[in-house]
Amino acid sequence: MHHQRILILDYGSQVTQLIARRVRDTGVYCEIHPGDVGDDFIREQQEQGLKGIILSGSHASAYAEESLKVPAAVFQAGVPVLGICYGMQSMALQLGGQVEFSDHREFGYAEVRAHGHTRLLTGLQDFETAEGHGMLKVWMSHGDRVTALPPGFKRMASTPSCEIAGMADEERGFYAVQFHPEVTHTVQGQAILERFVTEICGCSRDWNMPDYVAEAVARIREQVGSDEVILGLSGGVDSSVAAALIHKAIGDQLTCVFVDHGLLRLNEARQVMDTMARHLGIRVIHVDAGEQFMGKLAGVADPEAKRKIIGREFVEVFQAESAKLKSARWLAQGTIYPDVIESAASKTGKAVAIKSHHNVGGLPETLNLKLLEPLRELFKDEVRHLGLALGLPPEMVFRHPFPGPGLGVRILGEVKREYADLLRRADDIFITELRNTIEPESGKSWYDLTSQAFTVFLPVKSVGVMGDGRTYDYVVALRAVQTTDFMTADWAELPYALLKKVSSRIINEVRGINRVTYDVSSKPPATIEWE
Repeated sequence: MHHQRILILDYGSQVTQLIARRVRDTGVYCEIHPGDVGDDFIREQQEQGLKGIILSGSHASAYAEESLKVPAAVFQAGVPVLGICYGMQSMALQLGGQVEFSDHREFGYAEVRAHGHTRLLTGLQDFETAEGHGMLKVWMSHGDRVTALPPGFKRMASTPSCEIAGMADEERGFYAVQFHPEVTHTVQGQAILERFVTEICGCSRDWNMPDYVAEAVARIREQVGSDEVILGLSGGVDSSVAAALIHKAIGDQLTCVFVDHGLLRLNEARQVMDTMARHLGIRVIHVDAGEQFMGKLAGVADPEAKRKIIGREFVEVFQAESAKLKSARWLAQGTIYPDVIESAASKTGKAVAIKSHHNVGGLPETLNLKLLEPLRELFKDEVRHLGLALGLPPEMVFRHPFPGPGLGVRILGEVKREYADLLRRADDIFITELRNTIEPESGKSWYDLTSQAFTVFLPVKSVGVMGDGRTYDYVVALRAVQTTDFMTADWAELPYALLKKVSSRIINEVRGINRVTYDVSSKPPATIEWE
């Protein structure tokens, strides 16, 4: 891509991708690469429009012998550099400062005082103390701290327990902060990153989804040529946008395979076929593979095992369908950044993996298809904007995310057809009532006010009373969260009246369920999905 760019070096933080999302929110293109790239790579980036470098956080200690070091070329590239948390400590250590273990760790909310009127922080504050000191409300996550500044640096920020919470060498354009500006809990975080990339680095704002369409179409045409492409269509936002984008690029060279694995939402198969095939003119093959998937999942309770089985069966179905398409050379998938993040936490593999995704990790050689992932470097909000730019209906574009393994990871423990049927009906009631309930102040439905909402089937039974009789039936949990990036999320404070109505309808209309609970866990420490 011919964009001015910010290079983000990833040292294994769980929130590295948030840095990229914030940078892109400013209209600036950026890429994430492993923190241990060679000096030659940095020099190649300089030839491709490199304007600045950001060093991510990490769970490691910068002074540990096995920890990754920042490539020397980073500090010789002649572009501004911003270090965040571990990135700050590595910058300090490698440029002649000192970093030590702190006996007063900081995790969570903190108030930082700005010093020195540096270009990065001047004029940015959340409140002012009685002494006239400008203060920032930030999010910290560190157990080490910089105890001595490198030559040429001055202190830029501090907290009562961390004297050097920020430092700068403005002559060379080097800045570093101990807190995390990429997370939403740092109130001025977006402003700090925007100032760094647009004012200090001088990047132009030329990154947006309407313009990206032409770039992506050209790239797909260059990759694919005259080959045929097969795409696994789930009906979710990601695969639908991928289908629309590829169809725009190569038309009838694309064939979508919609696999009904028996773990879809209520009436989803019909809705997908109506939208994609009839309204958008995309060629879609509908494969009913419910028996195949259910058979393979029988007796399997471990969530990772279930994901791997579902992923493997998807590949087998695609392999069978691609054999019928003699010119098919590519398998397209709607993989996006969050998929990659939670499978390996980052491209470095240095962070702790949370769970795998069925559409991440490559393909077996026996498939004989090359992989086409046009959305792999896009965030969910970028995918949605791309979908609108491609002309997809808003009701499809803003549909809540649905996992690739479908209800297979929303049924805890073993997956059975009986469980899936109960969950489908309960989930449909929940989503319907969210759509039908309007929040007065905003005028929006609670479906639109939540980022993701769904029902989870619990493999336990509870005693209940219906009429004069005793029941011993299943339990479901409702889950609704609000988030801007899906890396962190708060549980949605749904009105009691709404929860009461959903509970009443599920218990009265879905025979086999007699108890409904509501999940009030945020991410972290929980994940959005239960498995």
